[in-house]
Amino acid sequence: MRSGHVLYVMGLATALTLLWLGMSGIYEPVVLSLGVISIAITVILATRLGLKDRETSPYHRIIPFLLYTPYLIVEILKANLTVIKAILKPDMDIQPTMVKVKTTCKSDLAKVIFANSITLTPGTVTLRVDDDSMLVHGLYEADAQPEAFEEMDRRASIAGDGRPSKGKGATK
Repeated sequence: MRSGHVLYVMGLATALTLLWLGMSGIYEPVVLSLGVISIAITVILATRLGLKDRETSPYHRIIPFLLYTPYLIVEILKANLTVIKAILKPDMDIQPTMVKVKTTCKSDLAKVIFANSITLTPGTVTLRVDDDSMLVHGLYEADAQPEAFEEMDRRASIAGDGRPSKGKGATK
């Protein structure tokens, strides 16, 4: 067994163990034994089915993702203020737009982080993800300009791929 493979198996077993312990809340020997058996079966099946790789077991990305989370929370709060202002205005001056966002994220994990970050941010929704671009609907044309997504793309690339992206983030 390769050392990288062993790390992913150990990561999966650790994550499942913590999930089991956290959700069951029962620490009796019989229940713990059933937990060990369930986790062992799950890890064996995941290994035999070939479900072990860098993207299906992204435990190596936990620290970069945790560092990405505060940035995302701030972006969500800022976007919330914009949407709240739009809702409270009597004249609804929204200017919906569609923008094709070019991404420099390489892995599917990084693309999912980026697409979900866009969708979690009020006023924007990722409608489609292609190889190197995403179709995004924005509530305000001014906020959905190409440069508006570059920083999020760069940070999502670091969180998902482990390296910063290079190049421009979006085009109309």
